[in-house]
Amino acid sequence: MIRLLVTAGPEGLPAGAIGEAMDGATSSRMSFHLGHLEHAGLVTSRREGRQIIYSVTYQALSDLIAFLMRDCCQGRPEICAPVVAALSCSCEPDKDQAHA
Repeated sequence: MIRLLVTAGPEGLPAGAIGEAMDGATSSRMSFHLGHLEHAGLVTSRREGRQIIYSVTYQALSDLIAFLMRDCCQGRPEICAPVVAALSCSCEPDKDQAHA
């Protein structure tokens, strides 16, 4: 769910679309998990008409990743190097967009 919401961007996704993407998960199952993610501060929700739209809270997610990675290698940087490389590559702006 988190990855789906990160991909959706700040606009977020309606609960129904999240459920469909999660192999048709029931609304009660989705509510349970989204409620816990919201309680943890990793997602927020807003009402738009009859829909509830969920969005990831990027700063909280970034803080969580930093917390988890802080001591991951225990003095052995080769353990975390692949993760750090993957994160740094995926966050670089597209060269064409950087000059726009």
